[in-house]
Amino acid sequence: MIKKRTRQERRLAVHKRIRKRIRGTAERPRLAVFRSLRHIYAQIIDDERGITLAAASTLDRALRQNGRPRYGGNVAAAREVGKLIAARALEKGITRVVFDRGGYRYHGA
Repeated sequence: MIKKRTRQERRLAVHKRIRKRIRGTAERPRLAVFRSLRHIYAQIIDDERGITLAAASTLDRALRQNGRPRYGGNVAAAREVGKLIAARALEKGITRVVFDRGGYRYHGA
């Protein structure tokens, strides 16, 4: 029986194919981005040691408004998460990364 795969299943299959080719190192760690319907998450990962070096999301305390997380599923929120993860990466001395699009289409700068 032919079964139609869901959008999530297709994205995960593409993500597996991408991860076969992309590896983060200590000199150039991997920047992984995950988008849910409400929030955006970014991590800088050293795959050799298997640790997260820096992380940011729209749920982060630095991006909260009046103690509550704002809606994070828009371009403005993504821009703020990008600025925050970049600042945290620079604090750790990370200037270059490998971008892991996580199965999503790349459509930005």
